[in-house]
Amino acid sequence: MTSVDGKQAAVSLSGECDLAAREECTAVLMAAVDAAPQVVVDLGGLTFLDSSGVHALVTAYRAAIERGGQLSVVNAGGMVAHVLDITGVGGLLQPQDGAGDG
Repeated sequence: MTSVDGKQAAVSLSGECDLAAREECTAVLMAAVDAAPQVVVDLGGLTFLDSSGVHALVTAYRAAIERGGQLSVVNAGGMVAHVLDITGVGGLLQPQDGAGDG
């Protein structure tokens, strides 16, 4: 689910973000990056994340940065938070300058 409010887009991911869902996940994230300069991705409903999901997040993050924006993640828990931490992506995608406050 994606919602846009002014300069911020909020994306809520749920279920599994793996190879089978990679294209859909990437498309949703890129649409949010195109819609607003600040993108906050809520991972609270995500139960599984593999390298394909990490790739989708990093791809969207890079696209946001190239456009002068920012993409961050919030509410990562359990295995999802662990994957973000061990890959180093968790630190990269932390909210900056109040992103996620809203």
